[in-house]
Amino acid sequence: MRPTIDQQVTFLYTADLEKTAVFYENILELPLILDQESCRIYRVSEDAFLGFCQHLEAAPPSKSVILTLVSQEVDRWHTYLTTKNIFIEKTPQLNEKFNIYHLFLRDPNGYLVEIQTFLDPLWPQAKSE
Repeated sequence: MRPTIDQQVTFLYTADLEKTAVFYENILELPLILDQESCRIYRVSEDAFLGFCQHLEAAPPSKSVILTLVSQEVDRWHTYLTTKNIFIEKTPQLNEKFNIYHLFLRDPNGYLVEIQTFLDPLWPQAKSE
C-alpha cells in the first residue's frame, strides 16, 4: 500500500512577485496562506495550493504549462474577470473533444490560466469545505 498524499502544491517562477500577488490576491482573490518573502503560497481549494517564487531559476512561460482552476461557474468567472478589466484570451465555450466548458486568460507572468468545468459525470466532485 502506498503512503498517503495529504496536500498538493504547484510552484511556479515569477520575476515580479508583487505584480503576481496583486493578480492572485486581488483579482482571483485566492487566500494567501504563507508569505516566505521570496515565495507566496495561495490556497486554491481545501488541499491544493499554488506558490510563486522569485528565487527559482528564470524560464520563459512554456506553452505546455496550463494552470487549470476547476469551477462550476465558468460564466460567472468570465463576468467577474471582465469587470476587473482582465483580457480573456478565449471566451467561455464548449470543448466537445474533452467534454469540458472553459475559458482562458493569462496571468502577469504569461502563464496560461484556464477556468473549466468537467462535463463528464465520471469526474469526481469537489469535497465541500
